[in-house]
Amino acid sequence: MSENKRDVKNSLLFECAWEVANKVGGIYTVIKTKVPVTVSEYGDRYCLIGPLSYKTAPMEVEQQEPKDPHLASTLESMRNVGVKALYGRWLIEGAPHVLLFDTGSQYSRLDEWKGDLWNLAGIPTPPNDHETNETIVFGYIVAWFLGEYVARQLGTAVVAHFHEWQAGLAIPLLRKRHVDVTTVFTTHATLLGRYLCAGSVDFYNNLQYFDVDHEAGKRGIYHRYCIERSSAHCADVFTTVSHITAYEAEHLLKRKPDGVLPNGLNVVKFQAMHEFQNLHATAKSKINEFVRGHFYGHYDFDLDNTLYFFTAGRYEYRNKGVDMFIEALARLNYRLKRSNSKTTVVAFIIMPAATHSYTIEALKGQAVVKQLRDTVSEIQNRLGTRLFEHAIRSNGDHATLPAPEKFLSEEDKVLLKRRIFALKRNALPPITTHNMADDANDPILNQIRRVQLFNSEADRVKIVFHPDFLNSSNPILGLDYEEFVRGCHLGVFPSYYEPWGYTPAECTVMGIPSITTNLSGFGCFMQDLIERPQDEGCYIVDRRSQSVEDTVNQLTDNMFTFSNKTRRQRINQRNRVERLSPLLDWKNLGIEYSKARQLALRRAYPDSFYGVSGLEGEDEEFDFGMERMMPNSVPASPRFRMSGIATPGDIGTLTEEMQALGTSDYRGQAWGLTEEDEEEGYPFPLVMKVRSRASSVVSGASTPGGGRSKSLSEVDLRKADAALSHNNTKTWNNQQGF
Repeated sequence: MSENKRDVKNSLLFECAWEVANKVGGIYTVIKTKVPVTVSEYGDRYCLIGPLSYKTAPMEVEQQEPKDPHLASTLESMRNVGVKALYGRWLIEGAPHVLLFDTGSQYSRLDEWKGDLWNLAGIPTPPNDHETNETIVFGYIVAWFLGEYVARQLGTAVVAHFHEWQAGLAIPLLRKRHVDVTTVFTTHATLLGRYLCAGSVDFYNNLQYFDVDHEAGKRGIYHRYCIERSSAHCADVFTTVSHITAYEAEHLLKRKPDGVLPNGLNVVKFQAMHEFQNLHATAKSKINEFVRGHFYGHYDFDLDNTLYFFTAGRYEYRNKGVDMFIEALARLNYRLKRSNSKTTVVAFIIMPAATHSYTIEALKGQAVVKQLRDTVSEIQNRLGTRLFEHAIRSNGDHATLPAPEKFLSEEDKVLLKRRIFALKRNALPPITTHNMADDANDPILNQIRRVQLFNSEADRVKIVFHPDFLNSSNPILGLDYEEFVRGCHLGVFPSYYEPWGYTPAECTVMGIPSITTNLSGFGCFMQDLIERPQDEGCYIVDRRSQSVEDTVNQLTDNMFTFSNKTRRQRINQRNRVERLSPLLDWKNLGIEYSKARQLALRRAYPDSFYGVSGLEGEDEEFDFGMERMMPNSVPASPRFRMSGIATPGDIGTLTEEMQALGTSDYRGQAWGLTEEDEEEGYPFPLVMKVRSRASSVVSGASTPGGGRSKSLSEVDLRKADAALSHNNTKTWNNQQGF
């Protein structure tokens, strides 16, 4: 580290990810939605780093010259030796600074850097792995940039936050070169975990027994695994996105994560509670139009008594729980028929797969129904004209109502009959909307055949498999994904491997009930935070402590119970789901990232926080606005905001007591909350779990529970939590001038 004393209070932040201004997967959503709260905290001291994609960058980035003289001179120096880079503003909410490096401009150094990587860290690299080659070049360029930058800029501490193994290679390079940069590494899913779960192994029950080197080598990813593992071990702070992933990372990457940084979303609160209900009704009417066309000729069910279930995501048949979803749908169909239910369930499976084109049947169905609607509209217009002419010519004293049959001309009757006869269908409605590239070996279609859900008239459960992304220009199902989700009644995501789970989180933010599992990060998050999540429309299926048969039955029970709800009950549940959205707002979850960065700074620059004698608070120059540490005998208070919503600190994210973070009652950064954000207009209470530090390790959590509090009884902890919460509320009100 540098001998110069760096300013840790106004640190600079570089956030590095492969998906910065480059949409590939879910990390793009994480980075993009988190930007506004990070910019509100750091302002122009925040810059994102990613690879330069010439396809997307011109549309996403406005090129500018850097105002930081050290940054400008560093880039100039690198450009002089052939490094191509684009610096500017990312055109998203918050408009952060962004720096994109062209990896292709330094491919000539690939072999040199591969040899250096082997000598430096013992990481092997095969010649024909293009993704790893890109990772190596990108990692060396980023380490090069940060090394030169901190050599020029000596006054301020620099925090570099890396996401996933593609961006993490720079971490061991920075550590080996003793570059004065503080590093945080976040893994959103372990490489080996994805491969093991895709291979149909009993993953969670055997985590501690896997020979990780052997398993990675057997799957041809040993070099990638080495990069990921070295990134985790060399970082000052190592984090994951959920407790279930922390449990996984502890065994597969051999380092216990320092904390959990849950993924959030930008939540837009409506001015009135009923607005999102209106959006649901509007979107549902568009889905109704698709259903009329898809099931024409067998349209024997009432749309007012029809429910729309869906699952969506990457095509990972087992990891995403599609096998369990289809099996549960077959059992739901049997139970609905046996109970003589009038309810029809249309289940959508939205998962991109290899296809050739739309099926003729799917296109024909939409065309036939459109023709019928156009014909009826045309006849309606002509009838209206004739009726008006008859009425206007009638004498007021002797007016007679026209006979309806006189106004329907022979031409109208013939045209209407032609459209009605066109609705005749000899085959069952199609299962899929596309021609599959490998229909015979598709696992989803094969399971549908096995359970015999063929959309027959007797079935109360119908299935529609849409193997493509949704967009509004789609000629069959013309809705964007967000609009489609709003129009559905229930999202079903019984995943086996789901480090976080944005799909159920998006459902929650949009006020749509969902089913998830306790093997997903989102499911664990909700289970740890809410007393009875099923009452709030967040059903959590147990896939961890019971058999597959019991899990399928539990999933079927949840769907059957939901199918029997009245319309009034479903509206009420949507209200209850929508009010959970603040739990997933970055304005709350962004605090966890602040804690991680502060922990990294404390580890890198302990003298700046604890002074010469090691006592915190001696150096008054570094005041973060945090509460001073409580005595050892006093546990951390529950982190309740004024609305009663708890931050994820309640489930034991960062190990504050063990690291002496002093963030138990975090008040360091105001996220720009308005008075409207703090108000709740719901007539029913939301019961949050109040967990002590001693009991915070649940649902596979691997982070410590703050061992000091374990000597206290649960009663003592509750009393202390209540007292501290009361004191902190008074302090907060005084600060705000209330």
